[in-house]
Amino acid sequence: MSSALRGPAPRLAEILRRYAPAVLSAEAARVVRDLVACRTPSLGGRREVCDHCGDLREIYNSCGNRHCPNCQALAQERWLQRQQKDLLPVAYFHLVFTVPDVLHPLFLGARRAACAALFAAVAQTLLEVAARGWDATPGVLAILHTWNQVLGFHPHLHCLVTGGGLRLDHAAWVATRQNFLLPSRILRRVFEAKLRQKLSQAAERGELAHSLATTRRLLWLSKRTKWRVYAKAPFAGPEQVLRYLGRYTHRIAISNARILLLENDHVTFAYRDRRNGNSRAERRLEASEFVRRFLRHVVPKRFVRVRHYGILANPLRAQLVPLCRRLLQAGPLIAKPVESWPQVVRRLTGVDPERCPCCGQGRYVFVLELPPWPLPQPGYARPPP
Repeated sequence: MSSALRGPAPRLAEILRRYAPAVLSAEAARVVRDLVACRTPSLGGRREVCDHCGDLREIYNSCGNRHCPNCQALAQERWLQRQQKDLLPVAYFHLVFTVPDVLHPLFLGARRAACAALFAAVAQTLLEVAARGWDATPGVLAILHTWNQVLGFHPHLHCLVTGGGLRLDHAAWVATRQNFLLPSRILRRVFEAKLRQKLSQAAERGELAHSLATTRRLLWLSKRTKWRVYAKAPFAGPEQVLRYLGRYTHRIAISNARILLLENDHVTFAYRDRRNGNSRAERRLEASEFVRRFLRHVVPKRFVRVRHYGILANPLRAQLVPLCRRLLQAGPLIAKPVESWPQVVRRLTGVDPERCPCCGQGRYVFVLELPPWPLPQPGYARPPP
């Protein structure tokens, strides 16, 4: 069967609609259902009319699912605006903690418990090594990613860490060297021990899908592999941190912009080839395999994939961030007000979404609420030949 979509590049929702299997886990089925329905009559919407020329338009509601490429741009911008008040006038460092391949079965079998162990191991590693090295507590923002550029399973944490921390007696700010945070060798050794300990404890509590014997075998094998913890160049200031955060916090496994072609039941998408200097390359997969890989990165329901630790921890942030600013003699940070969605669209695209493109003078006003059509049934088999 030839099933090519030419002209405009295919969207992720269309591929899921045509090729997602009929039998899925509850979480994967919810993601497929939401992404397929996003900005369609299935979710309802509103009818608006131009107050100058009378042009009518219908706008359909977004699904709001955190795996949806349509919904993340606005959510990302609003989240970044809320983070402004917690930025400190210090250098920030980017660290990446990766899970060795031999432990991937534990993460695939029990995503929630294994990823929680990863967060705990990384947070304790950073806070304990900083306390021993600086006698201080840094601020840490950790972001979970489970994919690589070709949608392979690759669980790792991106961590933004303040260049220094609040001294343990809360009496001073302890700064690090300009281009050095913490020794990677020590971070790697402590992280390795912490994650093995956390996964072993999860297995003993029966939280992992594998047996205790299998888990211990995999943990033993992990001692014979290389663990990777690496640091990237520090940021110049808070504004650069905000721009950088936007690339990671609300990223999903693949965006619509990377999907190039759907033809003969195969999907072609773009990726960065890290083995060749991050040059642009293309990968072609069977559509069913593409969908399988994408759905492997569905985050468990209500699992928090962006977490704060140290002086940025949720219970302490409101008290400790102003204290750190006073110790740094920075004064209070006046955050910009959170923008409305039309303001965000105007800033990002230069287009006013409320102005009529037909006459260029009028503005759209609400006329009618559009009720949702029946949602599609879970599971979307490919169409017959």
